[in-house]
Formats: sequence, C-alpha cells, structure tokens
Amino acid sequence: MSAQVFDPTSAAIVVVTYNRSALLSRLLESVIGMEPRPGRVIVIDNASIDDTTEVVESFRERLGTELVYRRLETNTGGSGGFSEGVRVAYELGSEWIWLMDDDVEVIPDGLAKMGRWAPRFRSIQGRRYDYDGSEFYWQYRIAERMGIPIPFAPAGFDASGYKEMNSGCFEGMFIHRDIVARIGLPDPRFFIYWDDQLYGWLASRITTSVIVDEFVLRRTREIRQWDMGIRHMNASSDAYRYYIMRNRAHIKQYYRAKDSYNPVLFGLGTTLTFGKELIRLLAVERTVRGTSHLFRGLRDGRRIARDRSWQPMQPLIDQPAS
Repeated sequence: MSAQVFDPTSAAIVVVTYNRSALLSRLLESVIGMEPRPGRVIVIDNASIDDTTEVVESFRERLGTELVYRRLETNTGGSGGFSEGVRVAYELGSEWIWLMDDDVEVIPDGLAKMGRWAPRFRSIQGRRYDYDGSEFYWQYRIAERMGIPIPFAPAGFDASGYKEMNSGCFEGMFIHRDIVARIGLPDPRFFIYWDDQLYGWLASRITTSVIVDEFVLRRTREIRQWDMGIRHMNASSDAYRYYIMRNRAHIKQYYRAKDSYNPVLFGLGTTLTFGKELIRLLAVERTVRGTSHLFRGLRDGRRIARDRSWQPMQPLIDQPAS
C-alpha cells in the first residue's frame, strides 16, 4: 500500500434516519466510542415525526466531533436521504464519505480499519456483523448485463485482504469525493432499493472498487429472514416489493445511457428478480399476498422506461474530453 497517511478528520459519516430515534441514538453513542472519530457526522432526517430532532441535539455537545443535522420537509426515502447526505458532505469539503443507515453501530476502530485502505482505493466496502453477531454476507458482485446480484460469489478472502466488487451498499459504503464528483450524487428517484447497487456499479466503472476483510459495522435491528446457511433471505414489505420492480426501469435507463444495456439479458434479470420476490413471499413471509405490488411496480416501471426525457444524475465536475 501507499505510504500516504489517512486523515480521519477528512471523513464524514452520513446517516439517514426516519422515525427510529432509539436506533439512531445507539449509532451516535457508538460514534462517541470511536477511536479515531471522523471530522463530522451528518444526520439526514427524512421528516421524522418522533423525537429524532431532540435526540440529535442531545448529542451535539458530547459527540466529540462536528454534528450536522438536516431535517427534510418530506420523506424522500433512503435514496433521497443519501443523495442529500452526499451533497452536504461534498459541499462541506469532506474527502471521504462513509454512508450508513440508522440501524447499525460503528465498531470502535472501524474508521481506522477503513483508513488503512484509503490510500490505495477510492470506493471501499467494509464488512459488518449481523444482529446476532454472525458474519453478514453481502453480495458484492452483480451479473452486470442482468443487473442482479450474484448470490454465489465467493465469501472468503485471500491473503490480499480484499476482493474487487462492481456493486455498492449504503450500509457502509466508503467513497472518496473525487469519485462522487465524477459520477454525481446518488439518484433520489429510486426512493428505496437498487440505488446503492447502481451507485456502486457507476463507481466501479471509473475506479477499482473493493470489499475489504475488515469488520467495521454491526447491525442493531433484527430482521426476520430465511437462513440458507451462509446465505439468507430477509423479509420484505409491500413498499419494497413495488420499488424492487419499478426501479428496474431506472437501472435500464442508466444502462442505456452507459451503453451497457442488453434487452435479453436485462429482461432475464427482471424475470429472476420477480421470481426471487415470489420465493421471498412464500419462504420468508409465508403468504401469497403482495404479488399485486410486484405487478404494479412493473407497470409503473414501463412508464419510466418509455420516458425519452429521462436523464442520469449528472457529474459534479466537468468531465475531461475523451
């Protein structure tokens, strides 16, 4: 690795929250226990109606680093929250932006672990523990032309301590401002789902993106799931089912814009996604109700896919001529 030294004060933690002040409090408590701490923590509040504002303010004097709080006027979903959070961090001059939901806590030396890789890479994903303390497996590679995760990508690491990825996850994405400048902000139009995978894919097109063998986060919320050994399938919701299918159209539009669209393979990916959601309903939630939201998502997605005025998120800097 390069001899360049990572400055933890150059990093900003960006947290998106919505009506989960108890979870947010636990995350902010974990920041107090960090060594080293980031230069600032940015909390994006998606118009919560609980006591989130009061909870955030209660940490301002004792967090041990700069606290930036932005309360949005409406709930923009995780996608809108992360888009706003990256914008704020970028405009404040943060070199590194560490994205996370409110249902995780930071391992005390988590930032130091990420910093060890910062001199070498510009788009980094750390690992996390699940709610029960087990090692969480994240599908770090996608079948690019199909636009879906590869569930059997190897979980193990070799002596290098990292693996190249072409995806992303906003539960722990650690990205440099230079990459943000070139690919633009996360797309708020997704609302929820696929936004982080797409953003990670965009990053991997211009830099070597990696997942590193460093545990830096721990999930603090239990999610009902179907355990399949090293793999698992989480429970979902009607809203997720809708956006999982609708947002395939946004991915299709990005693929078209980036000359990566293959109609046959992408259509296969959409079919497999639909089938996976049916399995999730049956195996995890043990119901057949909810299929209407899958079909509604497909219907609304067709409108997005036909929209000739659609444009991808724009870079934050002018791109050099090719």
